[in-house]
Amino acid sequence: MPRGFHRMRLNCCSDSKFFSSLPPLSPIPLPSSRETHLWYVIPNEVKGESLMNKYMEILSPCEKEHVLSMQGEELRTSALLARTLVRTTIARYQINSSISPKSLKFRKSIHGKPEVDWQQCDHCGAPPLHFNISHTSSVVACGVTVNSPIGVDVEAKKRTVKHNVLNLARRYFSEHELEVLSAVKDPHLQHQEFMKLWTLKEAYVKALGRGFSASPFNTFTILFGSAIGVTSHNNNISSVIPQASEISVDDPSDQTGNWQFMLLELAGSHYAAICTEKDVINEGNRKAPMKLTVWKTIPFVEDKCVSGTETVHILCGSR
Repeated sequence: MPRGFHRMRLNCCSDSKFFSSLPPLSPIPLPSSRETHLWYVIPNEVKGESLMNKYMEILSPCEKEHVLSMQGEELRTSALLARTLVRTTIARYQINSSISPKSLKFRKSIHGKPEVDWQQCDHCGAPPLHFNISHTSSVVACGVTVNSPIGVDVEAKKRTVKHNVLNLARRYFSEHELEVLSAVKDPHLQHQEFMKLWTLKEAYVKALGRGFSASPFNTFTILFGSAIGVTSHNNNISSVIPQASEISVDDPSDQTGNWQFMLLELAGSHYAAICTEKDVINEGNRKAPMKLTVWKTIPFVEDKCVSGTETVHILCGSR
């Protein structure tokens, strides 16, 4: 983040001519059935005060206030890029007419999950487009689906954990997940498996949209068989086994079998987990994997599809 960022944004102009100078965003077709689009930006690659000013200009007054309230340039940068990525990503999808990033309006569900308020965007016949954002100081990611709630989480593979991972697992994970982690004796591998499980659990809670307080991590279990050799768990937990991961919840009334997962390495440095609701119409086609298209972007500067490259390494995915 350039020096003087805090002062620069306080003086950010609101003249419409400034906004009209922004280059157009490349239009993208809506995701197809069972498809997720994942967009991400690396903060360290976003350079220049002028570009940061452009990002500030497309934010709402409340979003600007939130960004400015963050303590430290790193947190302010992450908050700014998160809101910018959401607005520029959604604006790419040409629904009925062109949508400008600045014109988008948002609201929160009854549980506080952000969603587009299409009625306030002067937009008729809006599609059931869902999105979810996740950001660290080093990566900001936004997932998009149609007709399917989505949860996305990204975590640095080398994220520092203040406490021993097993102590954290005892506090936040289920008994089965604690057993799995305890069986991994190598400290480095144990840390990796902890981060994978944490990322998957975070994505699931975000997809539910109920918040952590309503869905504590220790009330459900992720079975992560392909990564650490887990093939079974407590019989009193209702479960459904996808291709490479399983989720089951202690509350049998919760239809956890309706969810599917994908876990990947992103940019060689992060784990990214995606959780989406299964397509009810096509749920009989169990051999069809979740589709994923990934773009690396610097909004208004550069977009690059990185699906199928070394940048994106899919570790496992539900079918």
